[in-house]
Amino acid sequence: MNVFKWFKNLFNPIDLTRGSILKNIIIFLIPILLSLIFQQLYSLTDAIIVGQTLSSPEISGINDVGPLCNIALQFAIGCTSGFSVIIANLIGKKDKDGARKSFIVQIILSLIITIILTITFCLSTDSLLSLMDIKPSEIDVNKQMVYAAAHDYLFVIYLGIICQMGYNLIVANLRALGDSFTPFLFLVFGTIANIFLDLLFIIPLKLGVAGSAWATNLSQLLAAIGCFIYAFIKYPFLKPKKEDFKFNYKFIVAHLKDGCPLGFNFAILQIGIVIMQMAVISFDYDPNGNMLATQPAQIGYSIACKIIMILVNAYNALGTCAITYFGQNDGAKNYERINKGFKTLFIIGIIMWIGLGGIFLLMTINGAYLYIFLDKSKINADVIKFGNDYLYVTLPLSIIVMILILLRNTLSGLNKPLTPFLAGIGELLARSLLCLFLPEIVNGRPINSLANEASYITTCFADPLAWIAASLIMIIPMILVIKNNNKLIAQNKIVEGNSPTTINN
Repeated sequence: MNVFKWFKNLFNPIDLTRGSILKNIIIFLIPILLSLIFQQLYSLTDAIIVGQTLSSPEISGINDVGPLCNIALQFAIGCTSGFSVIIANLIGKKDKDGARKSFIVQIILSLIITIILTITFCLSTDSLLSLMDIKPSEIDVNKQMVYAAAHDYLFVIYLGIICQMGYNLIVANLRALGDSFTPFLFLVFGTIANIFLDLLFIIPLKLGVAGSAWATNLSQLLAAIGCFIYAFIKYPFLKPKKEDFKFNYKFIVAHLKDGCPLGFNFAILQIGIVIMQMAVISFDYDPNGNMLATQPAQIGYSIACKIIMILVNAYNALGTCAITYFGQNDGAKNYERINKGFKTLFIIGIIMWIGLGGIFLLMTINGAYLYIFLDKSKINADVIKFGNDYLYVTLPLSIIVMILILLRNTLSGLNKPLTPFLAGIGELLARSLLCLFLPEIVNGRPINSLANEASYITTCFADPLAWIAASLIMIIPMILVIKNNNKLIAQNKIVEGNSPTTINN
């Protein structure tokens, strides 16, 4: 009976404006962290099943378009996360009617954005692939196979943008209400469904890379539907009323002001990663312009990126927690909790960096991590070299991306979306300039499969240097926020000290 009561209590929303800061953050953070780990299993499952069953060109095709898939996905995550700041503020103010109206506005805006994104990205599939030099070829068989796999996977993922948008919308709102456990359970269900559908579509139905993409879309759609049904049952105040559909220009603009900059920021980061991927692909072309059959640079780098993304997802969990925590406390005007909460989240981030970073460094020994995703026949010394070089550069410096994510999400949660947006542009510019010019300068000639290792390592440094550029843009605004909060805290204490109750005491 006690176990049942404990499990039932896990579904209760957490009020982040009261109680122990550390305890509440940890309780709220753990399901988010587990959710992002299971969400990563979506892509890991695809990679493992595809890596064990399909050819090297097909694997390269899927891996190469990962950043292109994520442009749309991250825009959806950014928009819905930004929208949820409004509802978190209203929950902090204990305004349930306002929260319901915000929820309805978010659904309407998300549908409009989904239609625009789906049409735009589906029509731009070939153009986006061309930017990464992934084109059809009648001469190069390997290049044609990479293109076919990349096109099929990318187009299907873009058709399923509504699944991504719907899932991230409801999850962001449940977390804004203080409920981080329910999204985790539905994501576990979605992950299991994804594994089953992956195996079904790829092996017996032989749908190949398109089957893998459809499995991802359908599993997220099922998780989204489940979350929406649960939300309306658990939180009846979210059920729409007739007056909620009245046009309110200021309310709509408030949501767009928080959602769109964060969406563009998340998407801009992925564009930078696409540029990084383009730079890496160059190492797989021979001097005559033909792609190597084994694609060691693309495969080694792409698998290493999956390892980095696990670590970054841990930081993203921290950032997701920050948006809700600061959104609620900003609405409740708990300035002291805001400052203390930032310090607490930063310390947790340091612990993540030391623990996970150390584990992943150990996994680079003899390229051990590669065997998780690839058949032994696809692993060689070159694949290990390209993968390990990237990890040796980025893992120790990943503390910078932790700081970046924490700064970005803290400022966004405090209704200051402009600075994170500018930081995203700074990161894009820094990564682009470094990838486009420095490797060739270091190599002394155009990049191809004969380029020296130093030029590839230089390419790898584009990530941490871009993280530094973005973080520097946000540090001063964050310091100003903390100083302003300290002033407000001092003023509140003076007011409390002069209150009649205090004087009588």
